[in-house]
Amino acid sequence: MQSPASSFSPGSSRQKVIIIGSGPIRIGQGIEFDYASVHCTRAVREMGYEAIVINNNPETVSTDFDESDRLYFEPLAFEDVMNVIERENPLGVVVQFGGQTAINLARPLTQAGVRILGTQFDSIDLAEDRERFDGLLIELNIPKPPGKAVTTVDAAIEVANGIGYPVLVRPSYVLGGRAMEIVYSEHDLRGYMQTAVDVSPAKPILVDRYIVGKEAEVDVICDGADCLLPGIMEHIERAGVHSGDSMAVYPPQTLSENVIRQITDYAIKMARALKVSGLMNIQYVVEGEQVYIIEVNPRASRTVPYLSKITGIPMVKVATQMMLGRTLKELGYTSGLHPAPDQVAVKAPVFSFQKLTGVDTDLSPEMKSTGEVMGVDNQFPRALYKAMVASGFDIPLPGQKNEQGELVGHGALLTTLANHNKEEGAPIVKGFAELGYKVYATEGTAQMLERHGVACEVVRKIREPEPNLMNLLAAPDVDFLINTPERERTPERDGLRMRRAAVEHGVPCLTSLDTAQALLTALRYQSQQRVVGVRPVHEYGLPDKEKLSML
Repeated sequence: MQSPASSFSPGSSRQKVIIIGSGPIRIGQGIEFDYASVHCTRAVREMGYEAIVINNNPETVSTDFDESDRLYFEPLAFEDVMNVIERENPLGVVVQFGGQTAINLARPLTQAGVRILGTQFDSIDLAEDRERFDGLLIELNIPKPPGKAVTTVDAAIEVANGIGYPVLVRPSYVLGGRAMEIVYSEHDLRGYMQTAVDVSPAKPILVDRYIVGKEAEVDVICDGADCLLPGIMEHIERAGVHSGDSMAVYPPQTLSENVIRQITDYAIKMARALKVSGLMNIQYVVEGEQVYIIEVNPRASRTVPYLSKITGIPMVKVATQMMLGRTLKELGYTSGLHPAPDQVAVKAPVFSFQKLTGVDTDLSPEMKSTGEVMGVDNQFPRALYKAMVASGFDIPLPGQKNEQGELVGHGALLTTLANHNKEEGAPIVKGFAELGYKVYATEGTAQMLERHGVACEVVRKIREPEPNLMNLLAAPDVDFLINTPERERTPERDGLRMRRAAVEHGVPCLTSLDTAQALLTALRYQSQQRVVGVRPVHEYGLPDKEKLSML
């Protein structure tokens, strides 16, 4: 007996294109990829093809009944996807806009003889397979942090000893930096290899030298020959914080012309070597004036909606047209780095730590954010301030009053810094003190701050008798907390308890000195009585309304 599904006959004279979505939303893979799937679907339909979506998340726009010509609400497993492909007999399948879930289907689909539209599986594998990727970088004369893929504990120790600690360790083919860590000793590396991941030849572990530098990333649209770079994003937090959890600014504010040239040249070389058709994302780390490639994602990235909005380039639409045979020249685009607008846009992550109980708020290589916001203005400090306020860091200045003339905030901060960055953090805390904030600090941090001329009130640590810093957070008598965790891999229980207490009592917590410096920059600007206004996007000298309607 035929089921209702098997008796269904689509029947269409138009060629069909199947777009594979990103599946259930999870940290590291969310609305950004649904955005990409939707705009791909719309572009496919505009070009006269029948757009068929496979996705199984009812919370996404891509599964709205009127977005595609046909929707299959099926699991994104190979067998289920193949059932749809065999039924529909499409011109090809798009895997580039569904994040890691969709891109992981490229191998089995290719092996089954399915046509992949856009970048082919061999190029995808070349970017994902560490040994092949390293060989390509050597061939192209593009530097990368030294490292190697390993499958045993002993091999990992040997590599780490050869390149020197700290090292960045992570599984290959991962989503959202899952199980990625910075390791500072052989003891911690052994613990990571034995407990954090399933080590096998099928799942090699990447061990790379950790470079303490500035991160940057770029999205590339390529038709196989010409390459368009809509823009370069400069991360505010240094390397070691996942790109999804980092604040980012476009256009770059501190990168030199030499660094921008290297980023552009490497991106074009890489896109052509991988024969990219569509979108590709590259992440870099900058040490001084030297640029290193740390990762290439042969697919759309979570920065695509952000860059599309600020540059006016409908990136997904253009990339989809590339996959279906159009060229950049035909669409009126020139190869190279797109000129930056006069405006500044700052992307800031949004976290859900109050709902994710037990999760450490410490920023790390593993992604924890659940959303993002964008602040736009014609000056960097104002754009930064808007982004930070919108993301939850609405910190009042000391003495600030509301419309009723009542004081808001407490004009105080609590800080306890790890031993390895106490000296680095001192000027930042001093900057807050100069703005008028009262400083509470634990004993070791207080001693260091006083050497730098910062008056502070000493508070007891969690393990010490009450009243201690937990009472201070519970009161609450402070506006925000600056706490940098120690480097040891074993969770620092006091630090974790303190950071969780801050979340539970609604006290903003900063665990990166770079984030704290960004907040200081924004508040200093505000303290000068600079007006921060809100205007419609098209009034900022950004893309005109006609272009914005395409986004």
